[in-house]
Amino acid sequence: MKALLLREIKSFFGSPIGYLVIAIFLIINGLFLWVFEGDYNIPNSGFADMTPFFSLAPWILIFLIPAVSMRSFSDERKQGTLELLLTKPLSVWQIAGGKFLGTLFLIIIAIIPSFIYVQVISNLGIPEGNIDMGSTIGSYFGLLFLIAAYSSIGIFTSTLSDNQIVAFILAVFLCFFFYFGFEGFATITPSISSIISSLGMQNHFKSMSRGVIDTRDLIYFISLTLAFLSFTVYQLKSFKL
Repeated sequence: MKALLLREIKSFFGSPIGYLVIAIFLIINGLFLWVFEGDYNIPNSGFADMTPFFSLAPWILIFLIPAVSMRSFSDERKQGTLELLLTKPLSVWQIAGGKFLGTLFLIIIAIIPSFIYVQVISNLGIPEGNIDMGSTIGSYFGLLFLIAAYSSIGIFTSTLSDNQIVAFILAVFLCFFFYFGFEGFATITPSISSIISSLGMQNHFKSMSRGVIDTRDLIYFISLTLAFLSFTVYQLKSFKL
């Protein structure tokens, strides 16, 4: 699996894809957080915290992660190299895991420069250093698990078609549904709204953003990620038959 992971990383950074993904994420965040007027503008918010970043990032990643993962197996199928990959001395789980970790690694690299925002906001606080680090650290953990869930969805949809655009659209739809869909359904069913909203990623991400790492939130994200990786493995096994 290590060799497959390294191959994925080299393919990202051996072409403009990796650098483009990092640049797009940072530019969009930078414009909304520091330049454009609006709800996400940090200097205009009057608060020295990272809430605008963690509110915006999940929506950008809904499009960015599917754009990265759509080629994972779709491209292999289109080029006819998937059958060759499946004959390698690797288990199907190792193949799926290698592709998943490759996507995860690239997105984490894109997130790391945002640590600069923490320092900048801390310096802007009155008094200086007046920033809720507990909430910030919890939000970063939540974002990490959210990225893992998005990545597993993107990897799965890439097995459904040899057309990358189709894989991208399916991944965006599923990521949007699991992040916001259940919250939307909860508003039209007040009697069981808490149960329905607990099925969505947004509810658990917001819970972790408060700075408290609840095992229920961890179990939710880990279960969702493993579920979609299992779906991926099932699809790959069907290609071996």
